[in-house]
Amino acid sequence: MTGLTCGFIGLGLIGGSIAKALRAAFPNMKIIAYDINQEALSLALREGVVDRAASGIDRSFSHCDYIFLCAPVQRNDGNLDAVRKIMGPNCLLTDVGSVKTPIHEAVHAAGLDHKFIGGHPMAGSERVGYSNSKVTLLENAYYILTPAPAVGAERLEAFRRLVAGMGAIPLVLDCQKHDYITAAISHLPHIVAASLVNLVRDSDSEDGLMKLVAAGGFKDITRIASSSALMWQQICLTNAENISSLLDDYIRCLISFREALDGRCGTALYDAFENARIYRDSFIGASSGPIKRSYDMNVDIADKSGALARITTLLADHGLSIKNIGITHNRESEDGVLRLEFYDGASLQKAAHVLAAAGFAANIR
Repeated sequence: MTGLTCGFIGLGLIGGSIAKALRAAFPNMKIIAYDINQEALSLALREGVVDRAASGIDRSFSHCDYIFLCAPVQRNDGNLDAVRKIMGPNCLLTDVGSVKTPIHEAVHAAGLDHKFIGGHPMAGSERVGYSNSKVTLLENAYYILTPAPAVGAERLEAFRRLVAGMGAIPLVLDCQKHDYITAAISHLPHIVAASLVNLVRDSDSEDGLMKLVAAGGFKDITRIASSSALMWQQICLTNAENISSLLDDYIRCLISFREALDGRCGTALYDAFENARIYRDSFIGASSGPIKRSYDMNVDIADKSGALARITTLLADHGLSIKNIGITHNRESEDGVLRLEFYDGASLQKAAHVLAAAGFAANIR
């Protein structure tokens, strides 16, 4: 990978994280970027992530080996047309959108089939923008590759190695299959989460009791509802057919639950919950997906002065950094009142061992 030049059109959360991962994995790589947010570009330059900030989609990108389209989906068509006019003959073009069929259609119309491999890093955060990008965001996350039919095997393999070099897990799929899969495991869940939050909002009393007591299970299942409304509006509009089809299937599942409830059919309810439990427990516990896995635990502590300080000091003495900390007063579905979040699985496991040895009851979520 020595001597490569990569260009970024858009340097937000995903573009910035890819650029940081490439810089860490390939220190000698040259990185050029353009973003309408000048503060993001200035920060990337100061951090040494970007070698050159372009003033637009111009000849600065003509010598790139790879160009990443990382701007919002609604800007892709315009950016694609601009890139087509300045990209070099041996440059490979890719994107990072979570819906692949529309960009493949646009690439085909632009006559760039032989130069395009669609990309979807299945990692993210509720936060957006370059300031929230992280070098580790892609680690162990699936990075879907959807090559155009005219792309040769050698170019695909070279790009696959580049993706793997960032610590991600490359997976090659047809673009239409990708869109159906992500509609089921990413796009539909956001609709479900948003709908559930809106239901509680509309059903809540004037004094907000539902909001007050909302705890463990509700917060976990609706966490992704905090994501960007504009981004998810665009995703839904670009993958509407697949999402609508799966939404029909989901509505039928909900109706089945309602019928089992109305009929007081315990067997049907048990089977539905048990089948879901078995299938859910078979999932691989890797930190991949549109929203990264959180490494957290709940700890029982005594309600007295110094209890919290003792735990934080104990963890610090063992070299463990706490990413986030909070106190849960409502214990619904939880075994503790203190919630600790760590940066990785190894730290989580070590913290559990340290706390257990000190006599604390820690429950990994």
